[in-house]
Amino acid sequence: MPRADRASQFMPFAALKGFESALREKERIEVEKIILSEEALDFLDYQLSLLKVGDMVTITYYDYGAYIKKTGLISNIKKDARYLTVVTTDISFDNIREIQV
Repeated sequence: MPRADRASQFMPFAALKGFESALREKERIEVEKIILSEEALDFLDYQLSLLKVGDMVTITYYDYGAYIKKTGLISNIKKDARYLTVVTTDISFDNIREIQV
């Protein structure tokens, strides 16, 4: 028996495709989106105006019922479309809660 075939007999078996991801989705706790005060929005606008492509940031943003922290380099900023891209994740300005440079 070839070596590759011997290794394949120890591969994990998933009888139900997608079952584990469905369980993880069910375990997720959904939260309400926090409405920021005028002062917080002004400070966020100020921070956004200082950002440029290539900056290393940690952004906390709202996505599908949960707050997510994303750390990485800014690869794109579209001020007219009101979003920025951290690595490969597009984040709307309206969903950003906090920016750490």
